[in-house]
Amino acid sequence: MIWTAGTGFPSTGMLLAHGVGGRQDLPIPFAAALAGAVVALLVSFAALGYLWREPRLAGVAAYLRRPAWPLQLAGLIAAGYFCVGLLFGPDTPENPTAGVFYVLFWVGMVPLSLVFGPVWRHLNPLRTLHQAACALLRRDPARGWRPLPAGVGYWPAAAGLFAFVWLELVAPERATLPVISLWLALYAVAMLTGAAVYGSGWFDRGDTFEAYSTVVGSMAPIVRQDGRFAFRNPLDGMAGLPHAPGLPALIIVLLGSTMYDSVSNAPVWVRVVQESGLPAPLLGTLGLIVVIALVAAIFLVATTWAARLGQVSPRTVAIELAHSLVPIAVGYLVAHYFTLFLFEGQRTLARLSDPLDTGANWLGTADWTLQSLGATPAAIAMLQVTVIVLGHILGTALAHDRALTLFPHRTAVAGQVPLLTLMVIYTVLGLFLLFAA
Repeated sequence: MIWTAGTGFPSTGMLLAHGVGGRQDLPIPFAAALAGAVVALLVSFAALGYLWREPRLAGVAAYLRRPAWPLQLAGLIAAGYFCVGLLFGPDTPENPTAGVFYVLFWVGMVPLSLVFGPVWRHLNPLRTLHQAACALLRRDPARGWRPLPAGVGYWPAAAGLFAFVWLELVAPERATLPVISLWLALYAVAMLTGAAVYGSGWFDRGDTFEAYSTVVGSMAPIVRQDGRFAFRNPLDGMAGLPHAPGLPALIIVLLGSTMYDSVSNAPVWVRVVQESGLPAPLLGTLGLIVVIALVAAIFLVATTWAARLGQVSPRTVAIELAHSLVPIAVGYLVAHYFTLFLFEGQRTLARLSDPLDTGANWLGTADWTLQSLGATPAAIAMLQVTVIVLGHILGTALAHDRALTLFPHRTAVAGQVPLLTLMVIYTVLGLFLLFAA
């Protein structure tokens, strides 16, 4: 039996973690991939500096101001069905609960939001329950007991994201029903309490999964404007991501935790855990914090350096350039979790027909078998390298466009050198972890 990395639950198939099994399986050498990625970044930087001399990105947000009731109903039905296995199913590997939570929901939110934008705002059952309670009490859902302080920003969502990734990657028995139930219960209480105090606006910034969907959904090519769906430039969408305190922290935790997931599956880290004598959860917690802190330190050093060159406040630069990390984080999420979603997602869908493990076939998927869907190790490896490099190139373009607005014209190009250095470092780390896993 092979354990699926990042979730803690066993897999009965031949799935190998989140990647393709290690460095020897990749169709290109690490040195060639790294050299090609760095050259691509340098060429992109030079081309942007020569051809892109004025800000061009319009900043088109992808928000539907009021959640659509059909999606709200669908979210409630899906949550209720999920609770059948969570509350009444057996605590065994055949129960689909862990797969639904860690794979279909957490990982599946990426492709869903990439296509349709911040959809969790409409599907979120907690937001719907709060809205229903306010309707019964004849209260305006947007009004709480007090206004949400402007300085709060995305900090609650960033804290909740750290709590989730700690559960997913570190917590003991994280695939068991009691642990998942306890975490979800505490999370629901925190979110509903925040909504009661601050109104429904709390979900926009305080709900981890809404913020996660919003950040990823900023890259969506579809937006609803004036009651109609329209296509947009994804770069405009990323430039339109609302800036607020805590946004850099949210994206850094997302990127750093994904990197730690790769680190935790590397043979060197496995040996450290086995030989250290320290409890694995303690060591895992320290490792998670260190990797996230390293990602944050690199970002802050680069933005502080850029701020000094451009004669702008370091805090302003960090907040204004946080959106340039979005395609990097999304690229690494896709690269890291693609095989997990493809194979474990199929297995979870099959198990969803029988959440109580009674031999039922409620959804007609119980007899499904795993299909490769044309995903060979070579194809997966090429996809992983491509999305990581593409994410960094898009991040470079976003940083360049914002720098033209943020920095004085005479220092705009010089102020981007630290940002290019940041992209190169993140690229090296991402490819190294991809090849080392």
